[in-house]
Amino acid sequence: MTRIIILLLVIGLFACKNENAMKDQGGIIFYKTNDLKRLSEFYEDLVGCDLWLDQGGCRIYQFGNMLVGFCQRDGKPDTGALITFFYEDKAMVDTMYQKLKEQANDKPKDNSDYRIYHFYAKDPDGRSIEFQYFWDEMNEY
Repeated sequence: MTRIIILLLVIGLFACKNENAMKDQGGIIFYKTNDLKRLSEFYEDLVGCDLWLDQGGCRIYQFGNMLVGFCQRDGKPDTGALITFFYEDKAMVDTMYQKLKEQANDKPKDNSDYRIYHFYAKDPDGRSIEFQYFWDEMNEY
């Protein structure tokens, strides 16, 4: 599953470089969940994602330039990938940590290898999520 997601992301990166691509193209990463209501409350109320599209059995959320969807399905939820939310400054990462202390793996910290300030947490399905600030100025997206 992780290899498929990475491949889709790499293909998406090449597609984004296509000068002939239409402006209103994009992509969504979908995950299955067995408790869409609980997961929706987490991403809307705690993380602060906007509901972009409600399809009944699937809900698609927007956070900046990221679209991520969760679909109600029987069986084990997809938890094999990391979802990263990034912010303009360290204070916003600290704010998210205060909101998610119970779900956080550890306090926010600097990581000099990747030049980020971050922490990891788990969503209600047990999926790894990261909240980070890049030390370096980022390009427009």
